[in-house]
Amino acid sequence: MRFAGRTVIVTGGGSGIGRVIARRFAAEGAAVVIADWDAESANAVAGEIEASGGRALASHTDVSRPADVDAMRAATEAQFGPADILVNNAAIEGGDDVLRIDAETWDRDLAIVLKSAFLCSQAVLPAMIERGAGVIVNIASVNGLAYYANESYSAAKAGMINLTQSIAVRYGEHGIRCVAIAPGTIRTPIWQERADREPQIFERLERWYPLRRVGEPDDVASAALFLASDEASWITGTVLRVDGGLLAGSARMARELVGEFETDAG
Repeated sequence: MRFAGRTVIVTGGGSGIGRVIARRFAAEGAAVVIADWDAESANAVAGEIEASGGRALASHTDVSRPADVDAMRAATEAQFGPADILVNNAAIEGGDDVLRIDAETWDRDLAIVLKSAFLCSQAVLPAMIERGAGVIVNIASVNGLAYYANESYSAAKAGMINLTQSIAVRYGEHGIRCVAIAPGTIRTPIWQERADREPQIFERLERWYPLRRVGEPDDVASAALFLASDEASWITGTVLRVDGGLLAGSARMARELVGEFETDAG
């Protein structure tokens, strides 16, 4: 049990990647706080964990609001003690195309993705510094490393990567590690809604991935648990790509380019 006796906060833990991360930490002995704006979802995940013999606390939290984040921190400490591990996973994906995004959408995307990571990190860092240990895992995205549309979401994820590096460097001397994960396409409820409208969407996406499949929440959860564990004790300030090889390149594009070159050369 890698996380026995440790307290973990997972933002956006009520569904998708966050839900699986929360359940995986609990299965390995951690007390888990599920922070989510959707109280019903947070309660459901906490109930699943407790039904499996784990310890969990549901926190109805808007992670973009300082007062909510402070209340979540206080509730965590009251029930389980200070957080040993924070997983900044909360996200929303709304704005696409700089010329069409309105200011309200831009602000909302950055608040839920980037501001929340700042506020939650700020909330847990003092206790981590006092204890001389702690891990912050930021769930970023390949969108923060390359262009895949959704400009406001992508800008927020790029900011999260830079924040990861800043925290890692500034607080490393206090025994605190900060790392990021950049997932590619993950089969979550949000994508499933699109698949219901476009049944072939995953098949279309798989063509761009060297491993010829989209990711599953467990792929990201496995990476998060490794990076948060003592097995990764000398890893900090880095971004782990959990993307099925997407950012390494596209074989389909390469074949098409080679074909064009051969045609031109012929």
